[in-house]
Amino acid sequence: MTYRGYFIDLDGTIYAGKHRIPAAKRFIDRLKHNHIPFLFVTNNTTKMPSDVVSNLSKNHDIHVKDSNVYTAGLATADYLDQNASKKRTVYVIGEEGLNQALIRKGFHITSDHPNYVVVGLDRNVTYEKFCLATLAIQHGATFIGTNSDTNIPNERGMLPGAGSLVEMVKYATQKQPILIGKPKTIILKNALKLIGLRKSDVVMVGDNYMTDIMAGINFGIDTLLVYTGVSTKNQVSNMKKKPTHEIDSLDEWTI
Repeated sequence: MTYRGYFIDLDGTIYAGKHRIPAAKRFIDRLKHNHIPFLFVTNNTTKMPSDVVSNLSKNHDIHVKDSNVYTAGLATADYLDQNASKKRTVYVIGEEGLNQALIRKGFHITSDHPNYVVVGLDRNVTYEKFCLATLAIQHGATFIGTNSDTNIPNERGMLPGAGSLVEMVKYATQKQPILIGKPKTIILKNALKLIGLRKSDVVMVGDNYMTDIMAGINFGIDTLLVYTGVSTKNQVSNMKKKPTHEIDSLDEWTI
């Protein structure tokens, strides 16, 4: 199957934490050589695209542009920009990548009666931040969660992810958040606009069935699962909805 565009996960697909996946560099180089557009679609909200690009270059010898990176932070800012009209105040539990994405879209970050509360990964979160988010939602602010990831892999183990923080606010407010990142479809809907192609033209590439592949399935695009990260063949064999393609290495994939 030939695709005109690619959405690609990062951790577990292009690299494994701090470790390189050599086949991933060769895969990206083939896409670049054939002038096939691609976006790294990641649930990460702590980094700006420039940080992702720097990491890929310095640590993995993969050289791309900021425009090749689409984070859940950017997707959250785009979603609010599309829906907020003149109501552009937001309270944020999150880090620099998310804050800057919202500021660049013209949002004012405040705890004073915000129109929106956005909850993402925040490694410096405090009880007071949760209090302010909870009170704002109780007073009518729209509740946005950047993604539902329960954990993030780290050399220390599986640490709490953004979804864990979202769940705490959800539990405290008894309000359902609007979720942006994978496996929800808002991030892919925006990515499709950016890449300028039709659904039938693109494929979602990732290592995690529950996020990457389910995002593609939920959005109605083809999927390519590579067994270099989270999901195993045994796990996927028990799933009712299978990926469109399954490979052991990106070297196996023909562009």
